[in-house]
Amino acid sequence: MSYKQIKWMILLIPTLTVGIWEYVRHQFLLPYISMDLGNWLTPVIVYVVSITLVTKLFRNMERIQKELEKERAAKAVLESREKLAKELHDGIAQSLFLLSVQVERLESQRKQEKQLDEVYAIRKTVHEVNRYVRQSIANLRYDAQSHTAQPTLDSIALHNQIGRIIGDTPIPIELEWHIEDDVFTAKEKIELLACLREAVVNIQKHAKASQGWIKGEDKNGYRKITIKDNGRGFTVDPFTLKDRYGLHIMKERLKAMNWNLRLVREQESTILEFSQDGEHV
Repeated sequence: MSYKQIKWMILLIPTLTVGIWEYVRHQFLLPYISMDLGNWLTPVIVYVVSITLVTKLFRNMERIQKELEKERAAKAVLESREKLAKELHDGIAQSLFLLSVQVERLESQRKQEKQLDEVYAIRKTVHEVNRYVRQSIANLRYDAQSHTAQPTLDSIALHNQIGRIIGDTPIPIELEWHIEDDVFTAKEKIELLACLREAVVNIQKHAKASQGWIKGEDKNGYRKITIKDNGRGFTVDPFTLKDRYGLHIMKERLKAMNWNLRLVREQESTILEFSQDGEHV
């Protein structure tokens, strides 16, 4: 039933109820009930009918209103994502591409060994940032375009999104996922996906690993995500280093969701764990 039909029903039900009652009373019930009793019964009958039928209509109206608000919120988020993707493409991505071209031109002009080493380092950094930004643009636009009839962030499949991130990474990463999508809210999916993307980038950029693993587990309602690699690891606690912005942001994201972050080095492997607050790991 549409919103317009519900409004008409709310207006018509009391009127029709009074009309039908008055007709029945005057045609069939006058010999049995007095005029005063009939007048008292009229509001009672209208009240009972209204409670029975109109209450259900109001519930339908509230449900429709909540769905509309949810769709408006989802649409606003998707529009923001599309706008951000456009700004990234028109600004950062294009500037990085031009910088990459300039570095390659400098490389062809400069033959001194020391300068070439510096150019190689710059070019590697530019290419990494360029690839990461373009991946982010693709993720934003893919999510925006995949919502057609009823856009909602609840439709984000975390397992598929992680698979796409892994597919764009040159390092082989095995994925083992045993967590249902519906246990996460839309916000949790977005935050966890950002943390997992940062973890995969760290495996490639800092760990110098040749193999990685991602595992998602659900143990009696508590979720745990483990990211593991066979890279060079770390000698000091990375969280004590001021330049590890990605790790600090990751920790803040998880803390805001009441999740814990654990980073350890075990048996020649680096293990990063995200777990719900209260879980014993």
